[in-house]
Amino acid sequence: MWTSGLYVISAEKLHPERSLLSVMEAALKGGAGAIQLRDKESDKAALIEKGRQLQQLARRYQVPFIMNDHLDVALAINADGVHVGQGDFPLGEARALLGADKLIGISTHTKEEALEAEKLGADYIGIGPVYETSSKEDTEAELGVAGLKEIRKHVSIPTVAIGGIKLENAEAVAATGVNGLAVISEVVTSNDIEGTCRAFTDILTEARERDA
Repeated sequence: MWTSGLYVISAEKLHPERSLLSVMEAALKGGAGAIQLRDKESDKAALIEKGRQLQQLARRYQVPFIMNDHLDVALAINADGVHVGQGDFPLGEARALLGADKLIGISTHTKEEALEAEKLGADYIGIGPVYETSSKEDTEAELGVAGLKEIRKHVSIPTVAIGGIKLENAEAVAATGVNGLAVISEVVTSNDIEGTCRAFTDILTEARERDA
């Protein structure tokens, strides 16, 4: 069960010269604690193939593989979990279909959404965008560190900060007490993916030690 760490989300269009598997494996070698397949373009057959390969990869590194949005694909490949948005598959229905042993995460932007997610049985919530991001379209207004901290303090389930997180601002984000950092472009476009992931995990570790 995922509880904390670096959470790396795929974005193949950002690294056309490198394969999805090579990028995500480099992230795992660097210490990523969970990986997610986020793909808005591929058809179902391609999603199933990519998902199956990433699930096998994640199992080799003993970390969870999460499918973004596509509950049917998650079921088909026996993914470790699924992540949904506010307008996607209802969380309660997802739980009924996936079962109690699978991870379910949901994106939140307000305290009310976070509390509702916890009430409905989410295993973790994504909170964001913390900063402006170019990795996703049609995002909400940025919360900033203060907004992130305010939402986080109202829930007891694991929280993952997402949106515009880079090495230069990760320390401030980690200091809010979130359990994880979800990162896309800063990792997948890096010339040293392993090193970048290690740097993120070091920042999270240092934040936890300060809070201990």
